[in-house]
Amino acid sequence: MLPAFILVMAPAAALLLILLSIRYGAKNMTLDIVWNAVFAFDENSVDHQIVMTSRLPRAVGSLLIGAFLAVSGALMQGITRNYLASPSIMGVSDGSVFAVTLFMVLMPNAHSEFYILSSLLGSAIGAALVFGLAWLIPQGMSPVRLAILGTVIGSFLSGTANAIQTYFQVSQKLSFWYNSRLHQLDPELIKLCIPFAVAGLALSLTLTKSVSALSLGEETAAGLGIRIWLVKGLAMLAVVILTGVSVALAGKIAFVGLIIPHIARFISGSDYRWIIPVSGVLGGLFLTACDLIARFINFPFETPVGVVTALFGVPFFLYLIKTKGGEQRA
Repeated sequence: MLPAFILVMAPAAALLLILLSIRYGAKNMTLDIVWNAVFAFDENSVDHQIVMTSRLPRAVGSLLIGAFLAVSGALMQGITRNYLASPSIMGVSDGSVFAVTLFMVLMPNAHSEFYILSSLLGSAIGAALVFGLAWLIPQGMSPVRLAILGTVIGSFLSGTANAIQTYFQVSQKLSFWYNSRLHQLDPELIKLCIPFAVAGLALSLTLTKSVSALSLGEETAAGLGIRIWLVKGLAMLAVVILTGVSVALAGKIAFVGLIIPHIARFISGSDYRWIIPVSGVLGGLFLTACDLIARFINFPFETPVGVVTALFGVPFFLYLIKTKGGEQRA
């Protein structure tokens, strides 16, 4: 069974990508250097410092962020039955960007935990604005209209965040974060995000059976005894947590949550007990591979990983609008 095979092979693929991510960059590292840096760390070695404080957190962070965004997208597509749903399109990521920017301006010396909390709050605000307006507008939950609403609200929140950081002259401080530069991931922030991420993933996996029923339609789900609004609320809570953590770590990274769930659904069928874990695995591998590609587009300079995800995501998004965007998934 292909989904099971993917999950079994995922650890080996992840280790391979982590090794490649650590080895290759502006300065290539030999296998001996990588081994010694991990198992015989010398704080006086520049190469060891690069591996442990930059390359390894970057590799692990990209795997985690890709998984979080893909799972978020799969949940959103499942509960809305909308082929175009994803955190970056539906305003969830932009809400996090807005909240973190505002927090950095108001409390520049605050502890890293507050960045995570502000990002989570921003995700909730973005989701509430988009889905609240969609509920008020006639046929607002249709895929295209919901995508338009998400784009409009997201653009407003993102533009406001840019205006705030320009007015308060914190552009330089936030530049890496706005460009999703994974090479500046904070190892301590990754550690702080783990409890939130575990909670979000656990909640996502708990809901897989209910989301499978809901993806068949609300009437069918109600007939199976599913508490529709409770499932939707808990699923959006998981989306808010996972997206908020991702944005807090590396800023907004688009299209991972759009592309990967479709690939996972193609592989796994309609059962979200497989779609959710397969999305997580493929999302992590996809973003890590994109990060590797980003290093060599303009070598030896870094290209924001969002540029690479957009190269895949924009054509895919247009394809979905053309072929499936006009109506909800059957």
